Amino acid sequence: MLDPSLCERPASQWLAVKSTLYQWLMIPSLVVLVCVALVFLPWIIPFLRELRWRRLFIRLGILLCAFYLIATFPLTTAIIKKGLWAFVPNDPGTTNADAIVILGRGPKFRPSRVEVAAELWKSQRAPLIFASGAGDGQEIVEELKAQGIPGDALDEEHCSRTTKENALFTASVLQPRGVERILLVTNPPHMLRSVLTFRNLGFEVIPHPSTFPNHLPRRKKAILVFYESMGLLSYGLQGRLLPRDFITQHQNSPVAKLENSSQLESQNSKSVVTGDRSYSREQA
Repeated sequence: MLDPSLCERPASQWLAVKSTLYQWLMIPSLVVLVCVALVFLPWIIPFLRELRWRRLFIRLGILLCAFYLIATFPLTTAIIKKGLWAFVPNDPGTTNADAIVILGRGPKFRPSRVEVAAELWKSQRAPLIFASGAGDGQEIVEELKAQGIPGDALDEEHCSRTTKENALFTASVLQPRGVERILLVTNPPHMLRSVLTFRNLGFEVIPHPSTFPNHLPRRKKAILVFYESMGLLSYGLQGRLLPRDFITQHQNSPVAKLENSSQLESQNSKSVVTGDRSYSREQA
């Protein structure tokens, strides 16, 4: 069982910034507004009328618009999506697991993931369904119960805020019970990063994707795909996707990671109280 204090720790500043940025990118009109503002501000604000400032703001506005258009262009989205899925092994449908792990991502994505997890359990692919995610763990369990899944086949944690924490907290709860092989349920763009992160903590992972919500606009799907590609790159650069053999067993054990996480959150809390601006948390 997880330490309840992990759920009460303050959110990191970086996590809040990335969440705000993600929500902003989901509204094209706001992105265009910022681009236009950057281009025209040097003509309105006196001290920005100097040639170097004018060029800087105009170039920044043009680059932002170009980057946004390229990132959300259908061909770009298709290429990135194919790349994110190319290295994910298929679920043969014949291998059973010790548990089904379903990752949360809010109410829009929840129904399809719950449906997939329920079907896997009813097909007797695993005896346990474990839900992971802040604001999702308990809700997923309730929705699974509504689909006829008994309570003794369900468990959850509702403290994790990132993919790394999904894997870490899940490992801390399930691995002491002897769970080694899991069926992992999340959407396709998020699957590769999730599979590698859970493998990093010693799980044998069978990926089983859920579908995108039908009502999700194309541009929002494109932003989500691009966001996941950046998340995969970020995790790779930080060494979070390396096999366990690259790191010592103690450093990579769920217990050690939980201790480090608790210490880090404690340091962050002190930083917020004292006004220290050196933050060191990460985002999904």
